[in-house]
Amino acid sequence: MKNNYPEVEQIVELPSAGSARLYFRVFFENSGHKPVLASFNPEVNENIAQYSFSMHFLKKGLKVPEIYAKDESYRYFLLQDLGDQTMLDAVASMETGEKRKLYRKVLKQLLRFQTQGIEGLDLDVAWPVKKFGPDNILWDLNYFKYYFIKTHDVFFDELKLETDFRNLSKLLLNANPGFFIYRDFQARNIMIHNGEPWCIDFQGGRKGPLMYDVASLLYQAKANLSEDFRDELSDFYLCELEKQSAGLAKDFKQHYHWFIWFRIMQVMGAYGYRGKLQAKAHFLQSIPNVIKNIKILLEQKPLGDEFAELKSVFMQICDLKEYEINTPDGKKLQVSINSFAYKKGGYPLDMSGNGGGFAFDCRALPNPGRYKNLKDFTGTDRVVIDFLNEKAETKLFINQAFAMIKQSIDNYLDRGFNNLQINFGCTGGKHRSVYSAEKIAGIIIVNYGESVVVNLRHQQLEKGI
Repeated sequence: MKNNYPEVEQIVELPSAGSARLYFRVFFENSGHKPVLASFNPEVNENIAQYSFSMHFLKKGLKVPEIYAKDESYRYFLLQDLGDQTMLDAVASMETGEKRKLYRKVLKQLLRFQTQGIEGLDLDVAWPVKKFGPDNILWDLNYFKYYFIKTHDVFFDELKLETDFRNLSKLLLNANPGFFIYRDFQARNIMIHNGEPWCIDFQGGRKGPLMYDVASLLYQAKANLSEDFRDELSDFYLCELEKQSAGLAKDFKQHYHWFIWFRIMQVMGAYGYRGKLQAKAHFLQSIPNVIKNIKILLEQKPLGDEFAELKSVFMQICDLKEYEINTPDGKKLQVSINSFAYKKGGYPLDMSGNGGGFAFDCRALPNPGRYKNLKDFTGTDRVVIDFLNEKAETKLFINQAFAMIKQSIDNYLDRGFNNLQINFGCTGGKHRSVYSAEKIAGIIIVNYGESVVVNLRHQQLEKGI
């Protein structure tokens, strides 16, 4: 494309993902000129890697977007626009045979990236590291520990878990390290353009083993592939690899199992950070599917007794009630009602993507926890219910809360919305908030019947604290 573009007609910002990078689609007044993407990213080193890798892969004939222009600061780029359809979107409506054909095509392309793409690649610009090594393995494992395990109150022995991490690291480092690791090779980073898969977001690539990217693609949570289908596709990849080298195929089979678990942990660290801490719904919504994968892996591809502490951690993750999937009832309004403790975790997560809802502070109500005969009970027990029912301020609080909630429910039903979250918090999350959540849930059911679906959860009672 020439550098003299026609007049710009419109610039539309595109949804962002997990990074600080911003994308804009630029439309031109002359309809004969296709739109282009404009990007801005303040991380210069990452951009230099993207530019260098893109130029290299284009010379190798790999399907990556062309870079039309960049500024001297390496912060602003004009890129080929591949459209909006990701592979993840495409396979959602595909029959099994069509899906199989696409995944096989993508795996063959991945093998080209891994084996041909590494030839002559300038790894001096790789960001943030040049090669897969012990440091970045432990970074990812600790990412999992600090941003998922600890933020979800999973219990573990620190020394035993660190020992498991080190032993897993040794197994991973035994794999042949002479290839290109794409790093985030998954269906969201593959665009379907003119009927063909094109690859984006490879700027975090480095030199390392083959297995990581195959595990990334086949165990992507949102793709929701069956274990049989994953095994079939990994066997296909293995056959393609064997055509190049029987030794590489043997190495792949020996280590693939461990890279599946490693990728699962890396992803869960990201989901914990982006979802739990930054409250980004896209990442939260993937966690139930990751847990589903873990349950399957524990049965079919177990870690073994040598990783007893890690196995214990994963079994606890499988029991996390906050990620239990409620099957939606058609298009009815799902009303999620939660009780929580301000001092023990704070506001419940909103899995719907709406960013949260009502949060009623129950701490102005009389506190049953201050009475010896009541403190060991909860807001679901009759003695606590009777105590709070007798208080005039409790009745006023519930009536005023329902008046506000009713306005939203009526409006949401008229507009065809699907989700509303209502939270009640108190100091310990055991008495007043539980009582209020139960009370409001009952009032909503009486007033709206089958026109809404009420999902009631008591965050602190579930945790037993």
